[in-house]
Amino acid sequence: MSIRSFLKPVFCLQAAAVVGVMAGMTLPAHADNWRGWNVHPPGYPNSEALDSFVKEVTEKTDGRINAKIYHNGVLGDQPDAIEQTRSGALNFANFNMGPMGPIVPETDVLSLPFLFKDVDAMHKVMDGEIGKRFADALEKKNLIALSWFDSGARSVYNTKRPIHEPEDMQGLKVRVMNNELYVDMINALGGNATPMAYGEVYQSLKTGVLDGAENNFPSYESSGHDEIAKYYSETQHLILPECLCIAKRSWDKLSEQDQGIVRQAALDAATLQRKLWAEGSEKSRKDVIAAGAEINEVDKPAFQAKMEPIYAAFIKEHPDLEPLLNDIRNAQ
Repeated sequence: MSIRSFLKPVFCLQAAAVVGVMAGMTLPAHADNWRGWNVHPPGYPNSEALDSFVKEVTEKTDGRINAKIYHNGVLGDQPDAIEQTRSGALNFANFNMGPMGPIVPETDVLSLPFLFKDVDAMHKVMDGEIGKRFADALEKKNLIALSWFDSGARSVYNTKRPIHEPEDMQGLKVRVMNNELYVDMINALGGNATPMAYGEVYQSLKTGVLDGAENNFPSYESSGHDEIAKYYSETQHLILPECLCIAKRSWDKLSEQDQGIVRQAALDAATLQRKLWAEGSEKSRKDVIAAGAEINEVDKPAFQAKMEPIYAAFIKEHPDLEPLLNDIRNAQ
C-alpha cells in the first residue's frame, strides 16, 4: 500500500542517478542478471532498502551480479512471487511472514497475537538464534533468508471510544485481515471481527458499517482512517517480521566471496529499512496527533490473558511448534 509519509521528493532523482550509473557500467560477459520482487511503491522504506541492496550487490561484485528490483508488485502478488523465488525464476524478494504459513508452517507462530512485547523484542528474537531457526525452515523450501525487515506494530483504532481494557472492545465491529487467528483475536476480546478488503474500510468506517480497524501508524494516516476513527489504542497486537530472501538456486551458484557480499548487503539493507521505518512511523504518529487523533496505551497483560484459548488451540493443532513458541516468549 502507498504510504504518504514515506514518499520522498528526491527519491525519483536518486533512483534516476542510480539507474544512470548502472547503465553506464561495463558488466562482465558472464554477469548473472538478478531480478527481485517487491510489493511496495518507490519511496517506501522497504523499496529504498532494496534499491540500496541491488546497488551494493552490483557494485561490490564488480558486476558479476547485475541486480534489478521491480517495485509495486509488477511481477505478481506475494503467493506467486514466493513460488517464483522458490523455483529460481526470481532471484530475490522481500516477503512478509504473514502469508508464508502455507509454505513454511513454522512461520504461522509469528501470526499469533501479542507474541512480541514490542518491535525491539521482535528484532532481538529474529536477529538471534531463533531467527536462524526460521531461516533454516525457509531454506528447506528453497528460500535463503539473509536479513529481517520491520513492518511495524498493528494496533486497534475506532470511532467510538478509547480502548484501555479488553472490556472496552465489547461490541465493536472491527475490520481484520482474512486470517482466522485475527478473527479469533477480536472475538476473544468481545468485539465483532469483520474480514474485509482494505480498500473498503474507509467508506465502511464513514457509514458505520465498521466501528474500527487495526493497522500501524503510517497506514492509519495514509488511508485517511485517522480522519474518521480518531481513537487509536496502542495494543501492538501484531508485529510481523519480513525477510529479504534469495532463491536457493541463485545462492548455491555464488562463490563464497560473492555469498559474503550478498549477505552483508542484505544486512545493510535491513539496517536502513528499520531506520527509515522507525522515522516514518514516528512522523505519522505525530502527524495524526496534530490532526486530532487521540492516542492511548492499553493494559497489555490483560489483553494477552484473553489470548490463552487461542494459544491453546494453536498448540493443540500444531504441537510440534510449542517448543518454538516457548523459546520466542522466553527470549524477550
